[in-house]
Amino acid sequence: MREAAFVKQNKDKWAAFENVLNHKAQMPPDELSDLYIEITDHLSYAKTFYPGSNTEFYLNSLASQAHQKIYKTKRESKNRIVSFWKTEFPTMFYGHRRELLISFLVFSFFVAVGAFSSANEGNFVRSILGDGYVNMTLENIEKGDPMAVYKEQGAFNMFLGITINNIKVAIYAFAFGIFLGIGTLMILLRNGIMLGSFQYFFYEKELLWESVRTVWIHGTIEISVIIIAGCAGLVLANGMLFPGTYTRLESFKRGTKNGLKIMISTVPFFIVAGFLEGFVTRHTEMPDWLALTIILGSLALVVFYYVIYPCQLNKKMQYEPNTVH
Repeated sequence: MREAAFVKQNKDKWAAFENVLNHKAQMPPDELSDLYIEITDHLSYAKTFYPGSNTEFYLNSLASQAHQKIYKTKRESKNRIVSFWKTEFPTMFYGHRRELLISFLVFSFFVAVGAFSSANEGNFVRSILGDGYVNMTLENIEKGDPMAVYKEQGAFNMFLGITINNIKVAIYAFAFGIFLGIGTLMILLRNGIMLGSFQYFFYEKELLWESVRTVWIHGTIEISVIIIAGCAGLVLANGMLFPGTYTRLESFKRGTKNGLKIMISTVPFFIVAGFLEGFVTRHTEMPDWLALTIILGSLALVVFYYVIYPCQLNKKMQYEPNTVH
């Protein structure tokens, strides 16, 4: 069946189900449960025959919302904050895997561009990082402490300043998505090129490992969450550009709402990154094994919460209807 015919055949059921979820209509519990099962069947069909389509995304969103309302037991936590991070956000974020992948690939590409440009253009690093930073770092290298910049400011002030700055960058990456996604891509470009130039600078000075084992203590979460904020900006842009089965205004509202949820989810991670940069990164004397443990642990946390855990919840959500009687 063509996707358009599939949508036309079932859109009235989907609209009725959505109205119940949004408290615009009522439906007997048994009938609602049966319709939910039918919706999940439609979702499975869409995943099989229209993978990556707006129809799949729309049905996944409906099923995710319904899962929260129908199969939530009385023993489940009533704490709104806990439920947001535990179930609401991951099930929503699963539908935006494509935007996350695009954000990651764009950022990685510009990291490579930054490194390549630094290797082939002598003044490129200075034009990106600034003469002040480069000269200061060269002085620190001569003094035998290339990472001394992380020790010059008080730990708490550094933590506070870095956290606020990182959140500001993330907000820009999200908000600039309103410019059809181009603004978000420019933020990813700028930060990717800076990172590539920064790492090549230390590679050229034969200090790549020293920079990696120090900077990535906080940078693993910091960079990862900037990519996720880029994903939020692309979600906003996608809502404007590709409304699918919604009106363009409704699609824009949904894109904005989901993008904001993604942004909210990043705040604790930015606080952790700021804490690490302010209080931990400065201890450049720490053994390599400890630095690697922090780096790999941070990476595992981000990958689990934003990639693995949403997939696990989605699979669980698909199988649960089969247990309903």
